Amino acid sequence: MIYLDNAATTKPCAEAIAGSAYAMTHAFGNPSSLHKLGIRAEELVEFSKEKIAAALGGLSREIIFTSGATEANNLALFGLSGVYGRRRRKIVTTAVEHPSVAEPAKKLREQGFEVVFVSPGADGNIGEDDLVGAVDENTCLVSAMYVNNETGHILPIEGAFARIKKLYPECILHTDCVQAFMKLPFKAKSLGADAISLSAHKIHGPKGVGALWLKNGLRISPQLLGGGQQNGLRSGTEAVPLIYSFGKTVEAMSKTLPERLAHAEDIAEYCRKRLSEIGAAINSPEEGSPYIISASVGGLKSETLLHFLEQQEIYVSSGSACSRGKKSGVLKAFGLPDAVSDSTVRISTSVSTTREDIDALASGIDSALKTLVKIKR
Repeated sequence: MIYLDNAATTKPCAEAIAGSAYAMTHAFGNPSSLHKLGIRAEELVEFSKEKIAAALGGLSREIIFTSGATEANNLALFGLSGVYGRRRRKIVTTAVEHPSVAEPAKKLREQGFEVVFVSPGADGNIGEDDLVGAVDENTCLVSAMYVNNETGHILPIEGAFARIKKLYPECILHTDCVQAFMKLPFKAKSLGADAISLSAHKIHGPKGVGALWLKNGLRISPQLLGGGQQNGLRSGTEAVPLIYSFGKTVEAMSKTLPERLAHAEDIAEYCRKRLSEIGAAINSPEEGSPYIISASVGGLKSETLLHFLEQQEIYVSSGSACSRGKKSGVLKAFGLPDAVSDSTVRISTSVSTTREDIDALASGIDSALKTLVKIKR
């Protein structure tokens, strides 16, 4: 099996599996309980808070655990606008965000907010000036992802966020770092963010758990009410096995980030070379994330190619896994014509990906080009 869909989800690492099993067997108490088993569970939650906060250069009390990055993004947009959008009624985001940001932004527009979606320019990129220029005194929140999940584009949030905060100190800055966390080296301070969304299953951790890092002192309107867990910011009994597994994953991944990044860069360069040799067009910028390569393949329908490769046990994606076969609005926003978008596959790698895997992919695509019916343009 050759798995090249790591932007959709990753294979859990040994540390993640062991962490989850340990929590379920040795610390299965409710972390809100006052007895020893509850305290043991609470200690595992605190361990994970500390590991994730340390990876971001933050404090453990700044971590709010969620059911995943979708909830973290929803909590950020609805929760922050609920507090800071009472007087200032404008929100700025981008046209290339994950649906878990784009859809809440649309809902907030229905609720009376002015929402601006910043699109890439003629060169296919969103520049610092584009983001900064969309913000004004009435803006309460900016939400811009760090790495695009479909193309690997790296948005210039470091420079843009610094400039926005200097011009409009009261503006809150949020970034979805799902495709960057534990893959690219960064800290919350270097990004200039006030809030950061994370996911465990994109970094070889378990599905069903994510986190929102919220800068100390920031207020947020809770979206889940109940028992008052996590300082009342996100009620509900904490999923200790998933949370501890997340923390153990971050602990393990933190030790190997430079080596994994160097490996990804080598594989990306080789992948670009091999795909170009068989006539595929690369949609991802060379300066983007080396973990994600978007390529258009000779007019072949993406879904047809995906299933052709699947028969050879080569697994890629036709776009964002969350889109489930829908035509990508993100690729259109990046300036790709529909015919190109319809023939685009996403190749996303991990530390386990080898050059031999890329050779097999290239061979499979070359075979598809010779046997499958092309899209009628």
